[in-house]
Amino acid sequence: MIICTNNRNFAHHDLDVLRMRLNRLTIINYKNVAEAHLEFAPGVNCLIGNNGMGKTNILDAIYYLSFCKSHTGQSDSSVIMHDAPFMMLQGQYTRRDVDEDISISLQRGKRKVARRGGKEYQRLSQHIGLLPLVMISPSDAGLIQGAGEERRRFMDQIISQGNAEYLDALIRYGKALEHRNSMIRHEMRDPLLYESVEKVLCQTSSVIYNARKQWLNDFIPGFMRYYSAVAGDGEQVQLKYISRLAEMDMEQLLARNRDRDMLLGYTTGGVHRDDIDLLLAGYSMRRTGSQGQCKTYTIALRLAQYKFIKSINPTTPILLLDDIFDKLDAGRVERIVDVVASDQFGQIFITDTNRTHLDSIVSRLEGDHRMLMVENGECTPLPKGGEQ
Repeated sequence: MIICTNNRNFAHHDLDVLRMRLNRLTIINYKNVAEAHLEFAPGVNCLIGNNGMGKTNILDAIYYLSFCKSHTGQSDSSVIMHDAPFMMLQGQYTRRDVDEDISISLQRGKRKVARRGGKEYQRLSQHIGLLPLVMISPSDAGLIQGAGEERRRFMDQIISQGNAEYLDALIRYGKALEHRNSMIRHEMRDPLLYESVEKVLCQTSSVIYNARKQWLNDFIPGFMRYYSAVAGDGEQVQLKYISRLAEMDMEQLLARNRDRDMLLGYTTGGVHRDDIDLLLAGYSMRRTGSQGQCKTYTIALRLAQYKFIKSINPTTPILLLDDIFDKLDAGRVERIVDVVASDQFGQIFITDTNRTHLDSIVSRLEGDHRMLMVENGECTPLPKGGEQ
């Protein structure tokens, strides 16, 4: 049994009451972790080890328990340990001062089964949102370097968690868009055939556009504060929402692009082509940002995401920080340590190959702490800094 304890005290009592925490985790046959039984602190939990040893897989198992899927986007069959017939994850949480037992199991060739309190969910979607969580990882580089789809997904995942009307509009828009594209591919030309499906596109696109615009206005101040907190003064960042609906409504856009859509075989304009322009000193972050600046940018985006989800959720989310210090200079590392060690977060799980960073974080915390060494999927408790 791996035990990691921490008596971290927070300045605000309401955070202690509302924050959610993962107390115990059992992992069986998940990626390279054959079996692990872990107990965690309510504050910061540190996992140390070289690359490829399994630190990230432990964080991914925690992510899987919240979202019923891997953070990496891997298929379910590929998360089962090589040659194993099944995988299982079990988490015992405290949520709003009530114990919650969550388990997810998956056998090869069969559907995954998620249970809450031993009772199976009829639909996995019933579970999403119960255990709020934000993960910062190296794959976040795709928010800057990737296509617009990455940034739309970022918006949609955040807004949907607190706006049921938005999620409904997204689903209806997606179905109507698929229907219209199918009609175009089958070379249907009668305008009357398009009338009903385009009506849905027009109605839902208005909801989506307005919600995204309002969300970004609310999101930007937190993002800018976090970027400044990590980067220091002197770097100006900006987020801009890019949408054709800022120029014309969806009905006008569909009419204007109709001939082009027919020629190309798909719907070329709409909120499914929206994007966020990520800027540094007025220039594209993708083209001008250094590795350190890009890393700082994505960290600030995720911390602002955490702040937003915390503001709309009755429980404080769990924060997963995977290898966040890589490619950052000493000044940015120090400032991240200051941010993470503040009392604005609930339970934190953090991985690194460098124990010095983690000792620096826990040295700022009140109460006892312990760390875990991860080697080849196995975990061993470590003494706190300074002990032998």
